[in-house]
Amino acid sequence: MAGVVALKRWVKRQDSPASRAVYGLAKAVRGARVPVIRPLHRTLYTLHLGVKNLLAETGRILWYTPLFLSRVETSAPGLRLYSGMPQVLGPLRIRLGRDVRLSGMSTLIGRTDSADPVLDVGDNVDIGWQTTISVGTRIEIGDNVRLAGRCMLAGFPGHPLDPEARAKGAPDTVDQIGDIILERDVWLATGVMVMAGVRIGHGTVVAAGSVVTKDLPPMVLAAGAPARVIRPLEPAA
Repeated sequence: MAGVVALKRWVKRQDSPASRAVYGLAKAVRGARVPVIRPLHRTLYTLHLGVKNLLAETGRILWYTPLFLSRVETSAPGLRLYSGMPQVLGPLRIRLGRDVRLSGMSTLIGRTDSADPVLDVGDNVDIGWQTTISVGTRIEIGDNVRLAGRCMLAGFPGHPLDPEARAKGAPDTVDQIGDIILERDVWLATGVMVMAGVRIGHGTVVAAGSVVTKDLPPMVLAAGAPARVIRPLEPAA
């Protein structure tokens, strides 16, 4: 290992004709590419995508979906997983409604020290890429809710506030956990975090990057950290 590091330093210094030659060769190789023959490579590109999608769909139907459904208490008709299978941690009970779309690059967690953490998801719900749902006691997601990428529903923090207890690896305390309820038609934009004990009223939209620490009323646009109501939303005609 030390010899490899020394060789890299020698090449990067370029303080001799040999090291300059090796550096130039490495740079040329790193940037090398074959000429693009558009009709040929466009055909190969299309073929590549077709094979990739076929393999992904086959894996979803025959592997990821049945494996994931073995952890779900409901039949979840119309469930569509994409990009693999979500990570499920802890003693979490999962209930999914009809036509749920769930990113395989998401994480669902049940608090180990809770008796019966439950995730209850309604019908026609989207749960996006890299979203984490941490259930302290209960999280309810109503019908038609949309969770964009990298959302975080933090029903429990995972660590206590006391530094000595935290250093010893003690779990969070009961007063730190709480239910989270997203009523029907809520939309959380990219990167929204919702803290324990929060209810968001139906139809409310929370802007990207917001942190929701208190209840929000129905049919409003909210934003900020902490999130506050920006304006009401008019119902569709």
